Amino acid sequence: MEAVTDLPFRTVCEELGAILTFTEFLSAEALTRGAAKAIGRMWPSLDGRRFAVQIFGREPDALARAAEMAVDVGAAVVDINMGCPAKKVTAGACGSALMREPALAAELVAAVRRAVPAPIPVTVKHRAGWDESSLNAAEFARALVDAGAAMITVHGRTRAQGFSGSARMEPIAAVRAALPRHIPVVGNGDVKDVAAYQRMKGETGCDAVMIGRGAMGNPWFFRTLAALEQGQPDPGPPSLAERHTVWRRHADLVVEHSPEKMRKHELRKTLAWYSRGLFAGSALRQRASTVGDPGALLEMGDAFFADLEARGEAALATTPADPVAKSVARNGRRDGRRVEAEEPCAAVS
Repeated sequence: MEAVTDLPFRTVCEELGAILTFTEFLSAEALTRGAAKAIGRMWPSLDGRRFAVQIFGREPDALARAAEMAVDVGAAVVDINMGCPAKKVTAGACGSALMREPALAAELVAAVRRAVPAPIPVTVKHRAGWDESSLNAAEFARALVDAGAAMITVHGRTRAQGFSGSARMEPIAAVRAALPRHIPVVGNGDVKDVAAYQRMKGETGCDAVMIGRGAMGNPWFFRTLAALEQGQPDPGPPSLAERHTVWRRHADLVVEHSPEKMRKHELRKTLAWYSRGLFAGSALRQRASTVGDPGALLEMGDAFFADLEARGEAALATTPADPVAKSVARNGRRDGRRVEAEEPCAAVS
């Protein structure tokens, strides 16, 4: 996810059970011309954990060089984005626009496959199709695998849908049925609670699930899913003390790794995510928006969680549509609004 899956966010997700995380999606053209902002986002995971670098573009040579750069920084996987529906991406005939050019898409995969060492998987994320009249996910995926893709992730919406409506299971199931069993298929779209995760796996037969916005402010979701897959008891929602600890871990990683000019913005973001659905969270977010000093933002967050801990579990005054609320309420109601991540955060098998 652009402006989301930076190193601090990925680290917290990994520490709570995500088996593979992806960088923000990066323009191959920007990487190959040496754009400092793009290069600075190719952060390797800490402690030697495996990570994927996701790139996008439509020029084979640029994608190949960007893939080589990803391998040089330690990427265990090179992922090509052919699913982003954003106008700024599709206007350049990149992202999901490539679903209308399957021959070029296959050429891009082949170019990247030739450029990186054989042990490094080349993977692709794409959508159900461009629109309702071109639901070509299965044949598109077959062409990519024939060109060398080792794994396919499918988001269950068309480009025309953007992030409206609901992700459909049928296109993901069709891709799973169309590909050889040794090629993993990852399902993506609207997975924000255990029920949605089980539905995705049960209805599509996918081998793994990619989590997007469901992890924002709720990295404990990975812990729950890991326990589910291992046949272990659900560890349950986080306590207030654990929320405080994990928020502070995330915030400290921001201070340590984010560029100085971005720290206040990133710290405000963590406060917004981890306070959603909690007592006085709205007031905290309003106050944080007026504070520019990173130290003051850290003190504000510590004070907020300390006050909640003093109040006890009554402070878990949640809003049911929020990801944190879902972790707390388990089977909380939804408000019907479906907004899924533009790009991947992490996968759970």
